[in-house]
Amino acid sequence: MSAQTDRYQNAVARYFEAWNAREPGTRAKAVAAAWAPQGSYTDPLADVRGHEGITAVVTAAQDRFPGFAFRLTGTVDGHHDTARFAWELVNEADGSAPVAGSDVVTLDADDRIVAVLGFLDRVPAGA
Repeated sequence: MSAQTDRYQNAVARYFEAWNAREPGTRAKAVAAAWAPQGSYTDPLADVRGHEGITAVVTAAQDRFPGFAFRLTGTVDGHHDTARFAWELVNEADGSAPVAGSDVVTLDADDRIVAVLGFLDRVPAGA
């Protein structure tokens, strides 16, 4: 495994730590560890910038899907300062995954996220 591959995998691991942090203080710290201060998150349902905005989006997702966790599906692929990966939102009680998507992240020189472009591939009706 190359240093570049480690770079992408480590950034994505921090990304999932933020999405899965359930305690508000831990969540805010995880977002700050994963994203640059003016980092952004954009998907079909959100377009925010900065740690507070990103934390609010993560909190809203957790409120909408209590008892669920985000999980990587497949491998992380990347080049230069960009990585892409697929994920699913898994019900920890029964293993179902009603939501799935793929994201593209751009990293800064410190390997923190400066931008996320998210795509929703599977969303339950009414969500």
